[in-house]
Amino acid sequence: MSGSQEFFAAYDALLARWPAGTTEIDVPTPYGTTRVHAYGPAGATPLLLLHGGGSTGTVWFANARTLGARHRVLAVDIPGDAGRSTRQGRPLRTTADLMDWLDALLDGLGASRVHLLGHSYGAWIALTYALHAARRVDRLVLLDPTQCFAGYRPAFLLRSLPVLVRPTAARALAFLDRETAGTDTDPDWKRLYALAASGFPDRKLVVGRRPDPTGLSVPLLVLLAGRSGTHDAAKVAARARRAVPHARVETLDRLTHFALPTAAPAETDRRITAFLAADEGTAAAPDGA
Repeated sequence: MSGSQEFFAAYDALLARWPAGTTEIDVPTPYGTTRVHAYGPAGATPLLLLHGGGSTGTVWFANARTLGARHRVLAVDIPGDAGRSTRQGRPLRTTADLMDWLDALLDGLGASRVHLLGHSYGAWIALTYALHAARRVDRLVLLDPTQCFAGYRPAFLLRSLPVLVRPTAARALAFLDRETAGTDTDPDWKRLYALAASGFPDRKLVVGRRPDPTGLSVPLLVLLAGRSGTHDAAKVAARARRAVPHARVETLDRLTHFALPTAAPAETDRRITAFLAADEGTAAAPDGA
């Protein structure tokens, strides 16, 4: 079995763990077709999920049932990354292209407004989009966001370098084992991530400048991993509060960056749903940071 065949076998195995009633949607955009995993009431408020690099939209399998109880969950395979989205038509190269792609995706889904949730790289996209098109975002959730409020730890960049320079499944898995030690991060997802690193060596994510969040008007939840090796969680929390005074900033003390969103999903989902429920005036009181 080739590397890509192994990857898609692992991808389909994670997708099989989504709740019954999940459907697959291919949305045409000027940049190619975007695969979306959809679950929840068709008429409910859409909740668009943007994964971290190498994770694919299948990574939300442990969250879909709870998040989809009151929302229409729409989990995207980000173009340019591993997954079932395709790159065709216009080249997707710049941050402006990425914003245009997301506009087209929401149009194709028939979603004039959404709740937007992103993890890691997906959080950078989500924050950038909320600044670009606040009129289309009701509420914004950022899970351990990278390149949003602070940069990477130099030590993390050094640890990740072997995976970036000479990606193999074994290297990627060893890297993940270290970065998720002491958590119950799902082993099937870790295997998918490792196969993405080795099976898609030419994948290329669109990256850009760190956004300036000071003008953000959208209600915001920043949910940090207290043991994140990617950045200093306390520094990110302080900068997020300073940049966006109305933000709710909370910390999941036991989790690491790559443990999200598969480890301790019940706690993660509880905080997310409480924040989103504020639209109906039923949100629980914040737990604090």
